[in-house]
Amino acid sequence: MRPILPGCLDRGLSALLAVPPGARAGLAARIAFEARAADAWRKRHGRAHPLWGDGSLMAAALRYPRAPLPPSLGPEARAALRQLLDALDGDFGL
Repeated sequence: MRPILPGCLDRGLSALLAVPPGARAGLAARIAFEARAADAWRKRHGRAHPLWGDGSLMAAALRYPRAPLPPSLGPEARAALRQLLDALDGDFGL
C-alpha cells in the first residue's frame, strides 16, 4: 500500500461514519484490502487499478459514500478510526 497520509485517514474515517457501527469493521477491512490489491496491481501493470485506484487508502475509500467528519473526535469517531487503523495493521496476504 502507498504511504498513509492524514487525508487518507480522513477519507477512510468519513466512509466508515457513513455506515452503521456494526458494518464499520468489515468496511475498514475491505478498504484496506482494496488499497493493498490496487498497489500490487499498480506495481505489476504500471498503472492504477481500474476500480480501486493507485494503491492509496484515499483512492480505495473514495469509492464509498461519505459522512461529514465531526468537528472533534468524539467516542464514535475514535472507535471508527481505531477500526480503520486495526484494518491497516491486518494482513490480507498481499
